[in-house]
Amino acid sequence: MKIMVVDDEQDVQFLFEQKFRKELKQNQISLHFILSAEEALEKIQTQNKLIECLSVILADINMPGMSGLELLKILKENFPKLKVFVITAYDDEFNYLIAQKYGADEYITKPIEFDKLKQKIFTI
Repeated sequence: MKIMVVDDEQDVQFLFEQKFRKELKQNQISLHFILSAEEALEKIQTQNKLIECLSVILADINMPGMSGLELLKILKENFPKLKVFVITAYDDEFNYLIAQKYGADEYITKPIEFDKLKQKIFTI
């Protein structure tokens, strides 16, 4: 299972690698970290095989440049079967409603409850 994490905070990589340590060691998942929505979109659009093997994208909402919500909208318009979870530190109804309108498969608030996140990922 290949998971792309899109977040402008570099320390997110360490956190995810720690929380998914067991699954990584057992080769149940692979994590790929991208620091911007623009870079994620470029990789997905230019690497045809990448979209076929991605199980889920976890995208932070608040990033400089393109937001996670904008990324979500573009991805769902072009790749409707791709699973996209949006993550936010700000649990507000406006972002939630937009995420639902754009087709988010999950809406996750920080701090992330990793046990629940794992459960959602492994039931895809």
